Amino acid sequence: MAYKLLDGKDLAGRMKTAMKQEVSELIAKGITPGLAVVIVGNDPASRTYVNNKRKDCEEVGIRSFEYALPEETTQKQLLELIDTLNEDKTVDGILVQLPLPKHLDEAKVLRRIDPKKDVDGFHPYNVGELMIGNPILPPCTPAGVMEILKDAGIEVAGKNCVVVGRSNIVGKPMAMLLLHAHGTVTVCHSKTRNLKDVCSQADILVAAIGKADFITAEYVKEGAVVIDVGINRNAEGKMTGDVDFKSVCEKTSAITPVPGGVGPMTRAMLLKNTIKACIMHKNGGVS
Repeated sequence: MAYKLLDGKDLAGRMKTAMKQEVSELIAKGITPGLAVVIVGNDPASRTYVNNKRKDCEEVGIRSFEYALPEETTQKQLLELIDTLNEDKTVDGILVQLPLPKHLDEAKVLRRIDPKKDVDGFHPYNVGELMIGNPILPPCTPAGVMEILKDAGIEVAGKNCVVVGRSNIVGKPMAMLLLHAHGTVTVCHSKTRNLKDVCSQADILVAAIGKADFITAEYVKEGAVVIDVGINRNAEGKMTGDVDFKSVCEKTSAITPVPGGVGPMTRAMLLKNTIKACIMHKNGGVS
């Protein structure tokens, strides 16, 4: 079967071009969107992500503020920084790079961020708005997946959608966004029975479990759309997703690659949320 490659890198590039124009129009009115990124410790993967986010901001004209804190930063010090950023009118979005060092309480840190500046979409307020069908600042990865589907003209309404993974960052919000788009949604996890059978019923299959090449051809229905959210390293050290691309692709009608699929869209949606937060602040409330 001839499949369509869902190129997230290309879509993210087109979105960034449009956002650059939008930001330049805001700057012309004396408004510059600002994103503050907080990183604690020296995790190499986190450092790479933060560097990429800074480059993305530069590309579209968003002002970027980086706060690199040492590993031994206390909970009190981190919360005080967030309080300062919450009050800072030049900062429209606050992102705390996860994972945090073990001695810090991630949930308390995320709750401390002003929901109107929560461009990751992890604050309980924004999770609640997403739940009731009013996503103000949706989590970037699931929102990026929806943009990929929309751009490719893939209809969600009425389709059997299966999400493998139930994390707060991807799995749960992904299920909600598909549900709001009128998909019939099943969420699978480590306790799901007959996982292959459930997945093989999916018209749209989203893999978000963090296990390299876990989804193989027998999990996939002929003609399904497969979205691979995973970013892993296989035994050879090569970047791979949760989907065994080689065995799966020929069965699909459309599939995202890793790298170059969902990853670039996650970063693009962070920029989109930052611009949206800026416009909301300018308008003095929720748009």
